[in-house]
Amino acid sequence: MTNEKIIEVEQLMKIFGSFHAVDDISFDVKRGEIFGFLGANGAGKTTAMKMLTGLLSPTSGKATVAGFDVYKETEKIKKTIGYMSQKFSLYGDLTVKENIQLFGGIYGLKNKVIKAKMHELLGRLGMENSANALIDSLPLGWKQKLAFSVAMLHDPSIIFLDEPTGGVDPVTRRQFWEMIYETAHNGTTIFVTTHYMDEAEYCDRISMMVDGKIAALGSPDELKKGFNAQNMDEVFVGIAREGKVLK
Repeated sequence: MTNEKIIEVEQLMKIFGSFHAVDDISFDVKRGEIFGFLGANGAGKTTAMKMLTGLLSPTSGKATVAGFDVYKETEKIKKTIGYMSQKFSLYGDLTVKENIQLFGGIYGLKNKVIKAKMHELLGRLGMENSANALIDSLPLGWKQKLAFSVAMLHDPSIIFLDEPTGGVDPVTRRQFWEMIYETAHNGTTIFVTTHYMDEAEYCDRISMMVDGKIAALGSPDELKKGFNAQNMDEVFVGIAREGKVLK
């Protein structure tokens, strides 16, 4: 991880009618950092992520992702990032091989490159014998790890993960985070939303959202110290139930 800022957000807002889904948030993310974007369901995490990935235009404020403006350069942002949505993002009625070929083409990779990356990807995941299996036939853990790998197919500088471990067993969650660690170690920035407080411990820094606002921002150790807490569950209780704010 370096001190270079790869995401910069200043007073970003998204308003739907009279509802402030994202309410005046400011933060930055460093290159190679695992940045956790935490909060209960409905806190505004996914809305904020959609603005940063070019899927939703902000109401006001400023933000850049990999140096590109979220208002004017959304197509450049989309080509620079990887994205794995909360809902499984591969096509269930296509095979593993067909999904890799499809997304490789979407990312603008040449056939020769796709073939080489497919071979490497399947070998790394131990899925060489599953290339012709339908996605729907795979266990959920395999699907999630494959979706993460496909989102990394074009070597993005940032990957956005929206609730990536929802519904998977603890062993698969741990294996998934091992993949995240390896990816960050190789210089890719990880921006991950989750409502699992234990996963917050795996992040370099954490932003915790409540009702569209950032209520706390810092490393896990800083937040636990600031709230005199033993774990991140206690930090979350201090923020969400007691109305405390730490910045």
